[in-house]
Amino acid sequence: MIKVGSDFSGVGAFDQALSRLGIKHETIFACDMDKYARQTYIENYGEPSYYPTDVYERKIPQEPLDLYMTSPPCQAFSQAGSRLGKEDKRGILFFNSHEFIQKNKPRFFIFENVRGLLSHDNGKTFQEWLNYLGGKSINGLPVLFADENAVPYHIYYKVINAKNLNIPQNRERVFIVGIKEDKDNFFQFPKDEPLTKKLKDVLEKEVDKKYFLSKKSIKTMLINNIKPDTEICGSAIDANYFKGFGVRGQKGRCTIKVIGNTNPSNNGMNGNVYHSEGIAPTISVNKGEGIKIKSANSKGYEEATEGDSINFTRLHSETRRGRVGKQIAQSLECISNQATLKQDTIRRLTPKECFRLMDFPENFTWSCSDSQAYKQAGNSIVVKCLEKIIEKLKL
Repeated sequence: MIKVGSDFSGVGAFDQALSRLGIKHETIFACDMDKYARQTYIENYGEPSYYPTDVYERKIPQEPLDLYMTSPPCQAFSQAGSRLGKEDKRGILFFNSHEFIQKNKPRFFIFENVRGLLSHDNGKTFQEWLNYLGGKSINGLPVLFADENAVPYHIYYKVINAKNLNIPQNRERVFIVGIKEDKDNFFQFPKDEPLTKKLKDVLEKEVDKKYFLSKKSIKTMLINNIKPDTEICGSAIDANYFKGFGVRGQKGRCTIKVIGNTNPSNNGMNGNVYHSEGIAPTISVNKGEGIKIKSANSKGYEEATEGDSINFTRLHSETRRGRVGKQIAQSLECISNQATLKQDTIRRLTPKECFRLMDFPENFTWSCSDSQAYKQAGNSIVVKCLEKIIEKLKL
């Protein structure tokens, strides 16, 4: 049985990965300050024998761990944040994890953080991390002149996107794997897998009406995506005025598909509405709200027939007939070149769907509010990413 510990433990993605791999382990400690995340952690795994709330007060066990997992808060380095780095008090939490490695000397460690860490301060911040963590080698290249503060580890780093492990979420995170000097220092990150799943594959069949947007919010999105002089107060909307998807990603691959925005300004990520035929954007804290999607029980273009589709031949159509689903009209009931608004076509993801997008199992539970559950999912790590990394370690 291996001995493990984690800082910034959240709702236990690390624990889920170990359990999924069938690795017998003893949790020496977990650590998190968020009382709601702690509640969810205990609900699913039981309370660790040592479960401090503050990493600065957390005691460092004398006996080396087999595996140490840490994910210092990413806001100080996130592209969506202020990017103050070490000037932000959260940014210096890296050095607390570094101190743990210095003193405990675990066999292996794993760091996780946002991709924005790589570019912060023109790459100087990430290079400092590498200098402190990789005293022996970095991605297979020996370190000739190690930093005086470096720990004697061989480290490997890579940006892993969850969608490249067949999780329908565009979530890029940088992982750093450390291997103690006296261990076999060869490591390979998991290979990419074909993306066969879409956002619709994680959606619940029955969803409470509270998750559906109001008619007013949907109307706002329609106004944002048609010409100002187009009549929407009547029963019909001229389909030729609809915007097409904002599609990001490589052609021919499953991508994020934005069909509109519910904010009056027509801007802001929180207002974006995504099509379930694509993949999810990065699940984030998002002010305690789920991302907005085209409802799973609305008719999509794969179900549409010639009689009820809109002809988009003159509007960036990919076929002569035009494709319902390449425009915002797939959120509507379509008849010829006119459309009537459906009240329940757009909704927020449920917390369960967010946890599914983070690859948590169906039996994962929480007793907190939806707002807290959204935050917990957004702050967590995709379980499969950790699973595939741990699987490669010689524990």
